[in-house]
Amino acid sequence: MAATKQTIRDSASDKVFLFFIYVVLSLVLVAVIYPLIYILSSSISSPAAVTSGRVWLWPVDISFRGFEVLFKTPQIMTGYGNSIFYTCAGTLISVSLTIMIAYPLSRKTFFGRKALMMMITFTLLFSGGLIPMYMVVKEVGLIDSRWALLIPNAIWVWQVIIARSFFQSSIPDELFEASEMDGCSDLKFLRSIVIPLSMPIIAVLVLMYAVGQWNAYFDALIYLKTADLFPLQLILRSIIIQNNSAGGLNDAMKQVERQQLAELLKYSLIVVATLPVLVIYPFVQRYFVQGMLVGSVKG
Repeated sequence: MAATKQTIRDSASDKVFLFFIYVVLSLVLVAVIYPLIYILSSSISSPAAVTSGRVWLWPVDISFRGFEVLFKTPQIMTGYGNSIFYTCAGTLISVSLTIMIAYPLSRKTFFGRKALMMMITFTLLFSGGLIPMYMVVKEVGLIDSRWALLIPNAIWVWQVIIARSFFQSSIPDELFEASEMDGCSDLKFLRSIVIPLSMPIIAVLVLMYAVGQWNAYFDALIYLKTADLFPLQLILRSIIIQNNSAGGLNDAMKQVERQQLAELLKYSLIVVATLPVLVIYPFVQRYFVQGMLVGSVKG
């Protein structure tokens, strides 16, 4: 006799609750999607349509003038290359250092791990400030060098806490003891066992550090003086300032065109700066969710 498939029907209160959840999630989706659509539509609309407020959802008088102006600027490609270098090198350095400090803190046999963790957490709440940080960077000779964007903020405390919690919950002590009995050293255990088992949290760290490095501009604004070292974000900032600066006051038409172009450039710059992150994120999203859920477990 064939088994009949039985389903549990939702009660009226459950249906009302689910309807309320769907409504709230739909509103959140609209709140997230609409700004993206608006920015993209504004970036490919005419300058006059953008400044007059005629763009509210779809493009009006489609024009790629904003992107033409951007990519005709030679500093843009230099900034792209610098940002790619800072992102790749900075992410590699940051992830490596985070794993090197988070893994020992997750092992119960590491002497003084609680005191060291308290000192690390203290820096999450209190810092020396901008001026002492600048003086330290200057004294070690990193001013106006690429290392100034890679070393001073290489480790983020919150990422250390997440990685430490992941190692505590996912790498059992019995596994370390078994490998130790087989003559496996600590470094080999980390390289051959811990890292292969920690790909979800490594993906999370890579995504967080990469996005932070790609969007960073404040450190470059403080530490860098040579234009050839500027990342993309700082160059885009300079372009906006230049197009907002007053031209000849005697030519009103050129001033209006300059203001319209500056408004259009803002949206084009946002698209250019965020496109790499939007392209890469879908490929690492599942690792990001998995790593965050496991790494959020308190150890």
